Amino acid sequence: MRRAPLGGAFFTLGLGLFPALAQSPVDFARDVQPIFKRKCLVCHNEKTANNGVRFDDGAAALAGGYSGPVILPGKSAESKLILRVSSDKKGFMMPPGGPALKPEEIAALRAWIDQGAKWTAAARVDGAAKPAHWAFQPIQRPALPDVLRRDWVRNPIDRFVLARLESENIEPSPEASKTTLIRRVSLDLTGLPPTPAEVAAFVNDNRPDAYERLVDRLLASPHYGEERARLWLDLARYADSDGYEKDQVRPYAWRWRNYVIDSFNQDKPFDQFTVEQIAGDLLPDATVEQRVATGFHRNALTNREAGVDRAEARYEQIVNRTGTVGTVWMGLTVGCAQCHNHKYDPISQKDFYALSAYFNQADDRDIEAPLAGEMGPWLRERPEYLQQRAHLFAVYEVESLQQEWEQRIIHAMDNPGENLEWDFWVTSMKAMLDYAERILRTPAAQRSPLDAERLTYYFISNPGPTQGRDIEKLNCFRDLRRRLADLDVKTPQLTLSMTLSESVQPVKTYLAIRGDYREKGIEVQPAVPAVLPPLPAGAPANRLGLARWLVARDNPLTSRVTVNRIWQEYFSRGLVRTSEDFGAQGERPSHPELLDWLASEFMDRGWSVKQLSRLIVTSATYRQSSHTRRDLSEKDPDNTLLARQTRVRLTAEQIRDAALSAGGLIDLRVGGPSVRPPQPAGLDALGYGGNVKWKDSEGPDRYRRGLYVLYQRTVPYPQLVNFDAPDTTVTCTRRRRSNTPLQALNLLNDPVFVEAAQGLALRVLKETPQNRVDAAFEMALGRRPSPREAERISQFYDRQLSDDDAAEMPLALEGVKPKEAAAWVSVSRALLNLDEFITRE
Repeated sequence: MRRAPLGGAFFTLGLGLFPALAQSPVDFARDVQPIFKRKCLVCHNEKTANNGVRFDDGAAALAGGYSGPVILPGKSAESKLILRVSSDKKGFMMPPGGPALKPEEIAALRAWIDQGAKWTAAARVDGAAKPAHWAFQPIQRPALPDVLRRDWVRNPIDRFVLARLESENIEPSPEASKTTLIRRVSLDLTGLPPTPAEVAAFVNDNRPDAYERLVDRLLASPHYGEERARLWLDLARYADSDGYEKDQVRPYAWRWRNYVIDSFNQDKPFDQFTVEQIAGDLLPDATVEQRVATGFHRNALTNREAGVDRAEARYEQIVNRTGTVGTVWMGLTVGCAQCHNHKYDPISQKDFYALSAYFNQADDRDIEAPLAGEMGPWLRERPEYLQQRAHLFAVYEVESLQQEWEQRIIHAMDNPGENLEWDFWVTSMKAMLDYAERILRTPAAQRSPLDAERLTYYFISNPGPTQGRDIEKLNCFRDLRRRLADLDVKTPQLTLSMTLSESVQPVKTYLAIRGDYREKGIEVQPAVPAVLPPLPAGAPANRLGLARWLVARDNPLTSRVTVNRIWQEYFSRGLVRTSEDFGAQGERPSHPELLDWLASEFMDRGWSVKQLSRLIVTSATYRQSSHTRRDLSEKDPDNTLLARQTRVRLTAEQIRDAALSAGGLIDLRVGGPSVRPPQPAGLDALGYGGNVKWKDSEGPDRYRRGLYVLYQRTVPYPQLVNFDAPDTTVTCTRRRRSNTPLQALNLLNDPVFVEAAQGLALRVLKETPQNRVDAAFEMALGRRPSPREAERISQFYDRQLSDDDAAEMPLALEGVKPKEAAAWVSVSRALLNLDEFITRE
């Protein structure tokens, strides 16, 4: 017999088997706490009971769930905890899944309760448990440590690093060569390799502050904002399409990307950057750019499958937004508390839904967000455009037909099941037209011009079942759509932006039982996790209050998490390696004092990302050589102690940019819409139902930076995927770096890289014959070849001259034989495939 259902007989048997527990005192830390830590002793099955019970805090455990105490000291037979752990009834038993507690574990719990349920806990402050975990402690600015080799130190960062190295009897590495330094810092700050002219200028600059001048020039470059934006887009799970089955392209998703690029180039303080993205629409007299900033939240996937419950789709978006904010700004896996209390961190399920309540109060909204130069032409031609469009609407009787259609749609919404045909059109409309019901139920005279236009255009394309069966009307609608498209193409349009705005009517938020949106638990109010400092008195209970709390001086997480992630980009790993998880399951910081010093310095310098970046890249720690050392192979194989720099493979976008730069092809315009460079034929056919249409961009757009390549979620650009770009479904705080044969094939055969090799060959052939080998290395690798390398590349070139299958140059060059040009294309392809080319030393 396994155990009795409710435990009465079982406990008699249990105490008989384990009499020592009944007679001797139970040690909480030894006998009870391991059970709480190892088992998920949380009930999720009752709408009003026990969700939110925590067993990592004595007061919370003794207080119990929302229906009352679960532990009754001295009364184990009446304790809900004992009744549940001794039950085998599904939906009632604890743990709800996985192995049941062993008889001796249940006996220990009962004996502990009968002996008074004494709890040995952490110290308490003001009636609340003081979290012991390092990440929840206030940020303290530590004193700079003393070091022996002060001559090596260039700024305070180095003292922390050197002190750790000296404690381990490890010497730092020498400084890298100037050619290595300029390529390293150029790639890290702008994502672009230096030109041969830039390398020569830096190498020949003998001023003592030459490197600092180089760093300042790079920080002032408009491409600095692009590189920082690339990293932020990973965090924001940015893509140019909705995802899911239909995966429609979002034509103006890039407008938010422009905001991010501009913000980093302006060195917008990170606290302001944070507030604008989380709650820019709630700022007093919010500007268009501040409202555009809230597009951060609109990067969540959108499910346009008509059969999906719209409430479920919205719930999934809110869950995604909550988890994203928790990871990006707090470095916590708050999403683990969607279905139950977090198993490792002090985040309850109630905490999760209280945090999600901030986003449940917001609605999607598209706005006009014109770029410079758009408004003038639009205003000049708008009256004529409206006149011509009104004429078309009158000819095709759009107004009267739309009124009838709206009435039928609203009737179907209010009377589901009455007419299945109209029910289908309702579900389809709700899926395909953003916030459709809100627009439809707003009186026509009160709709914004943009919403009114969107609704009318949707009607013209989807006139419903009644008019859809009228062949004559169908032909009229088809003709109207064609004429409207012609009119729109000829007329200047304003850029739009996907944003968020606060709901007009308050929305209630409920805890979802086991994460099921259909099973409502208790109602929760907007609140921050209880383990962290509370919102200041008088702070608004909306996204603006949340945003200001995130960047408050007493918040122990945001500054730490942010500086750690910035550090990660310059050393390939953060001081906390698990940059996505500062919780109990994450790694402890390798240099905790340095992390807190940087976090404090970041806030003291006005949250300036540029100043923090400059501080890091001008340190002696950053400037070290990346050469491997035998003395570190066993003592510090992962370079945790920072006794050298780290060689890292370039990101997917940087590899593309480096190839286009070497080929002299890259288009360095900043900002603007996404582009579709050539990709292998047939890939767009992999999209569901032919939804994906990939028409190669022409002209300069074909050679824009990787940042601007359109990211289609279901069929992403293969070069980005092959080199480990994230899938954009959830936030990504650090990219993995793989090494696969497919990557080599990509570099050899992808149309973009073939064209880059041809462009590099064309540049080389413009040099004198005796300078061509040197020029090829300088253009591709930023340095001259060694004598051995020059010899080997010359031998390779000679072999290619006799190869009839060598790739030919598409352009004929005066004075250059076709075989000679083809041989240089082969040499260029070889250089663009070197490990050194795709690696930052």
